[in-house]
Amino acid sequence: MNFLRILFLGDVVGEPGRKAVLHHLPELKKELGVGFAIVNGENAAGGRGITPRLSIELLRAGAAVVTTGDHVWDQKEIVDYFPTEPRLLRPINYPPETPGAGSVVLESPQGPVAVLQGQGRSFMQPALENPFLLLEAEIDRLRQDGVKMIFVDFHAETTSEKIAMGRALDGKASVVVGTHTHVQTADERIFPGGTGYLTDAGMCGPEDSVLGRSIESVVWRFKASMPTRFPIADGPVRLCGVIADVDPGSGRCVAIERFQRTVTEE
Repeated sequence: MNFLRILFLGDVVGEPGRKAVLHHLPELKKELGVGFAIVNGENAAGGRGITPRLSIELLRAGAAVVTTGDHVWDQKEIVDYFPTEPRLLRPINYPPETPGAGSVVLESPQGPVAVLQGQGRSFMQPALENPFLLLEAEIDRLRQDGVKMIFVDFHAETTSEKIAMGRALDGKASVVVGTHTHVQTADERIFPGGTGYLTDAGMCGPEDSVLGRSIESVVWRFKASMPTRFPIADGPVRLCGVIADVDPGSGRCVAIERFQRTVTEE
């Protein structure tokens, strides 16, 4: 195999999504010939945030890197954990003094791989620095250091901002994949500069749900216009993400496809 196969799994939602990823990721890596796996774990802790224990579990299950997003700080114990684990990323466009980092470089069977995380600004809170400028600057730095395989998780609300990011990084990043909306899009492609792109990877969460939450509670909220809790749904879990093959010599994406699989835990 003269390319690196990367498996990226979208937002892990609550205990059902987490257990499914922990159980199936090792076998998926073997089955699909994956050399490097990345998991977005920002909703792993009851649907909001991630804890140190859950980060450790995902890494031990075979994730090389765990990314997050706008719920990164929802579990307060994660703040002190970030400086101890470089493989857990928060968005790069937080202020420089924020705990943790927005990029990491790790070794793979085909050479060094950089993973970057950015957060969009359209309809997203909190308002962060410009991700276009910061991601481009970091990628330029990495490429000057000789890193060619570069994967970007862009956590954003609007399709326009995600597509614009993919275009802005075409020829610079190997792969740009969006997260946050929990609904997998069908627009995977390789841009002219060699960057693989997908607007949203989707989620790893209950299939019969509204974005991983109980259908009844969300429908009631829309009907009543009153606040309520949104418990995590039950039932079979759909694992969603993307598989990308990257040429280690050029850093170009040579193939990209959506990944979906429904699993039922015993």
